[in-house]
Amino acid sequence: MFMTGYAANLMAMVKAKNPNESEFHQAVEEVVESLTLVLDRHPEYRSAKILERIVEPERAIMFRVPWMNDAGEIQVNRGFRIEMNSAIGPYKGGLRLHPSVNLGILKFLAFEQVFKNSLTTLPMGGGKGGSDFDPKGKSDNEVMRFCQSFMTELFRHIGPNTDVPAGDIGVGGREIGFMFGQYKRLKNEFTGVLTGKGLNWGGSLIRPEATGYGAVYFAQEMLATREKTLEGKICLVSGSGNVAQYTIEKIIQFGGKAVTLSDSAGYIYDEAGIDEKKLKFVMELKNARRGRIKEYADAFKGVVYVPVDPKLNYNPLWDHKADCAFPSATQNEINGKDAANLLRNGVYLVAEGANMPTMLEGVRIFLDAKTLYAPGKAANAGGVAVSGLEMAQNSMRVPWTREEVDYRLNLIMKSIHQACVQTAERFGTPGNYVNGANIAGFLKVADAMMDQGLV
Repeated sequence: MFMTGYAANLMAMVKAKNPNESEFHQAVEEVVESLTLVLDRHPEYRSAKILERIVEPERAIMFRVPWMNDAGEIQVNRGFRIEMNSAIGPYKGGLRLHPSVNLGILKFLAFEQVFKNSLTTLPMGGGKGGSDFDPKGKSDNEVMRFCQSFMTELFRHIGPNTDVPAGDIGVGGREIGFMFGQYKRLKNEFTGVLTGKGLNWGGSLIRPEATGYGAVYFAQEMLATREKTLEGKICLVSGSGNVAQYTIEKIIQFGGKAVTLSDSAGYIYDEAGIDEKKLKFVMELKNARRGRIKEYADAFKGVVYVPVDPKLNYNPLWDHKADCAFPSATQNEINGKDAANLLRNGVYLVAEGANMPTMLEGVRIFLDAKTLYAPGKAANAGGVAVSGLEMAQNSMRVPWTREEVDYRLNLIMKSIHQACVQTAERFGTPGNYVNGANIAGFLKVADAMMDQGLV
């Protein structure tokens, strides 16, 4: 969409104030394009400068994280927490440990989180944090020393009614455990300050599965609008971490066939399909041994492994015959050429398990083709939704059963789908889940900001 007037001026301001933060610019631009439909009908949001306030974090915290490796050498990383918006609840969003982490990436993730959390119907604001520390190849003791140093600064900025971080890329149960232990030691209190905790100490059933399960539940709802189901559908899945694993588990349960997985070194294509036995191998490989996906091709017959080729201007994982795609690795993994390849190969549904995995050119290709395209802020909201349910269980000090949490997750994903569909129709773009998600998420936050005055 070509931007004019207010939207163009806003984007120019965002780019001038936040130079060299391309992911943040991209996230804001996608939302602003949708919101032009709202601002024409509701000039009061313009005069109250709601958008100008939403794109500015309420607080951005940056700090050094010194720690010692096993060789006795001092290491220094950089830690962050972006507390983006607390209009509808405490800041809520993951911590990412990855060498690519910087201010711009965390601002994009925190900005997306504001709308995603709003869509869940739960009272949660948006935030994000992390560090450029790389847990890959580190011993458990090195990871523990880093996490303890990281929390020694972070603890003063978070709390169960202020900011409740969770896991993200590079932060699983091990890291959450080390951080929680240090928080408890420093604060001398046992509270639900982090989500993704172990089941024995305040965690929730279904939390590890939630993002992947939620993306597939959302896909089922989208397919139902065309009187289809996942039964017999061939699915392309990227990534091989938590989100990808449980996306595939739920695809199998719904009778679909996932044929791909990937990591930073390459991807596998298994035409026969990834069944429960193969998925169990992947979970052990990635969660326990922390190995590379190439080992899958060595373990099973008929599997093709394709290493990453940096010279290619497209990702060959998205160039296979399929019905559905679940990008579940990281941001910007589908460019315009990848989007065109997916459509050419018969894909008519894309449900984003990762945050902003599709570049703007790819998003426009999907929308122009009337693809069933669910942006991450809608499709992958299951993770933070169950984090919210974990917070509720912590507040009550009562754990729910697996069935109860899964039932609530499914209901939340249905309600998000319904909100997207109804809002897109209300604003004259039926079937456009991007507009539906952005506008529905925005309206709740904007109205809360209007009610709370100029803060």
